[in-house]
Amino acid sequence: MEGSRAQVNKPHKTRFSSKSSRNIHKISHKDKNWIAKSNRNVTQGARAARLQRSKMLREQKKEALLKEKRASSGSASPPRVILLFPLSASVNVSSLAEDILRLLSADVGGAFSSTVVSSEYKLRATVLHAPHGDLLSCMEMAKVADLIAFVASATEQSTCDYIDSFGSQCLSVFRSLGLPSTVVFIRDLPTELKRRNDAKKIVTSSLTSEFPEDCKFYPADTKDDLHKFMWLFKEQRLTTPHWRNQRPYLIAQKVDMVPDDSSPEKCTLLLTGYMRAHSLSVNQLLNRIEIMKDSIPLNARKDHNAMDSDDIQDAEIIHSLAPDPSSQEPLLVENVPDPLAGEQTWPTEVEMAEAERNQKQKRLRKRALPRGTSEYQAAWIVDDTDGEDSGVENDGDDDEDDDGMLLDEGESGFPSQEDTNNSDFEEDQASLHLRDSDEETENDSVMMEGDNMTREQIEDEIKKIKEAHAEDEEFPDEVDTPLDVPARKRFAKYRGLKSFRTSSWDPKESLPPEYARIFAFDNFARTQKHVVAKALKVEQEGRDDCAPVGSFARFYIKEVPFHVASKLCAASRTAPIVLCGLLQHESKMSVLHFSIKKHDSYDAPIKSKEELIFNVGFRQFVARPNFSTDNINSDKHKMERFLHAGHFSIASIYAPISFPPLPLIALKSAAGAGTPAVAAVGSLRSIDPDRIILKKIILTGYPQRVSKLKATVRYMFHNPEDVRWFKPVEVWTKCGRRGRVKEPVGTHGAMKCIFNGGLQQHDTVCMSLYKRAYPKWPEHRFPANV
Repeated sequence: MEGSRAQVNKPHKTRFSSKSSRNIHKISHKDKNWIAKSNRNVTQGARAARLQRSKMLREQKKEALLKEKRASSGSASPPRVILLFPLSASVNVSSLAEDILRLLSADVGGAFSSTVVSSEYKLRATVLHAPHGDLLSCMEMAKVADLIAFVASATEQSTCDYIDSFGSQCLSVFRSLGLPSTVVFIRDLPTELKRRNDAKKIVTSSLTSEFPEDCKFYPADTKDDLHKFMWLFKEQRLTTPHWRNQRPYLIAQKVDMVPDDSSPEKCTLLLTGYMRAHSLSVNQLLNRIEIMKDSIPLNARKDHNAMDSDDIQDAEIIHSLAPDPSSQEPLLVENVPDPLAGEQTWPTEVEMAEAERNQKQKRLRKRALPRGTSEYQAAWIVDDTDGEDSGVENDGDDDEDDDGMLLDEGESGFPSQEDTNNSDFEEDQASLHLRDSDEETENDSVMMEGDNMTREQIEDEIKKIKEAHAEDEEFPDEVDTPLDVPARKRFAKYRGLKSFRTSSWDPKESLPPEYARIFAFDNFARTQKHVVAKALKVEQEGRDDCAPVGSFARFYIKEVPFHVASKLCAASRTAPIVLCGLLQHESKMSVLHFSIKKHDSYDAPIKSKEELIFNVGFRQFVARPNFSTDNINSDKHKMERFLHAGHFSIASIYAPISFPPLPLIALKSAAGAGTPAVAAVGSLRSIDPDRIILKKIILTGYPQRVSKLKATVRYMFHNPEDVRWFKPVEVWTKCGRRGRVKEPVGTHGAMKCIFNGGLQQHDTVCMSLYKRAYPKWPEHRFPANV
């Protein structure tokens, strides 16, 4: 055939171009078996690597557990703290503490708390028994306890009597602090075996739901019962709250003070005890650290195995640590503001006093009036200088207002009587003097001034607060427009928002003077990670300027006020005194936000910016929190006037910086009561001065005449100038309509509004206004009893 060509073997058409090349690719059976074995070897090698890695992880975990066990129960570990807490007033924990101490040591004194060493159990322990009815002492003991032993009596008549009201309250507080390892001791069981087992089952079934799942129940009447428990307790792996393991701390076995010759009002406080959790550097504002020989070592044989004050005082000093001035951390609490840096956004007291003097001089200035003019007629004569001055004052007062509520050029020329009236100028000045206080929420709590008030006045104030609390629950955020003060002056610092979620609000705008005294982080999470890593690095290096964990040391704290040291020495007889080390930056002031919930046992209303005692971890200070909601999908949060029961809120305060997680117990001192009550519990959420908290008010009016989409609304304002001032703000109704203000009607504050639907006659027209709220700076940082 013409044009035909011979077929050419192409690589993409056939696998082999010739027979010889095909034979080259033939594989023998032996080679196939070798290849199969190779793949199998690869699989077996990967499996062996996985097994080896799992074995290595198991060995690492085992080594970590052994290290933890040696650290908690070895010869170099500090004594274990056992807290005996009675669940009811009928339980006698003093006798139980004596039985445990007698079991561990043959020679036991009658001290409140004793640290003993047992050669039989190879264990060192400190036994504390909580005083029933003393909430503060029980709380401080629970913070340092390695094991909480709840003691119940089997002789109660009913199951509800096993835990009384105080025991239930303390148990809820312990849960908020974080429970360590727990057990339950059952006392007063019958001697007969069958009745004994039945009584134990009844107590166990009644109390199981109140404690963690791994909590064990032990009888604790006889020496054999306590002996069995001690053998189990010796090998038990104790769990402690995470917040306690973040910082070094010491439980003082002895508290003493040395007077300072240079300053008679101050002294040096001496705390002696075992270092726990982490090593503590001498550069943390300490004058000296003395590492002493352990007076009750675990392995040494001594005639007496209980620690007393003489042994502590006469202990041999191994070596002493002195701080390095170049590396010692400075005690910086507040920032020193620069008056020329622009932090001050409001006029000072001196400037306001000078403005008031100038105004008085203007009043005394005589004006040329027509003959026969009365004082009433003279008040209506407009003076050019007065009008200009009043206009300047109004401009200065409205610096914080939103642009949407400012009058434009056409409306600013509207003649107004208030602009030239001296009485209104006085009210405007008064509003400047009261710029930090609002009638609804920002008045200072009268309960803090209970010393200067009679009993009837205190009762009347409590009644008013309860009525305001009930009104806030029924009509939240609603306020009445005053009749004697124009609304544009009374609510000059408020502004309207088109959308609470999406409208912008600058967090650096018009900050209060207190913000010049605090510190802020560019990136809080990154700073916390860096600080924790730095503390861990210091721990691993084992530096010479640190007291190691488990060492018995005496700490010298300089420049302590004499009255504070005296109170600490007296308080050490009833409650443990704890020395806690701080992380970097934790002495500086900032704005802290806590997730807080009202305690079930507290019935009184808790007002915003009311003085509370905050127990945050080992620290305690006074704060005046500002409550707000927690909006996840918004950068703005609505302020709450009261802390309502049943849900969590955010409490914002000025306080020293603390890195979370940390528990919170908020105490409230009642008027005339010495012991504060538990008001709220929670935990530390974040540190952020830029968190925007907006106080919301709602002005209400009522429809007078309704015509389709239009309505005439009255009683929201009382003069047409206020209507023009708030005209840009959107209005809404409780039945779901939205609208806008069109124009004022008449001279008594009525206004014409247009809505997106038909308005009902019984509906209520509302207007929402907002301003940023801040917490109150506390007058004193520590409670009066410290």
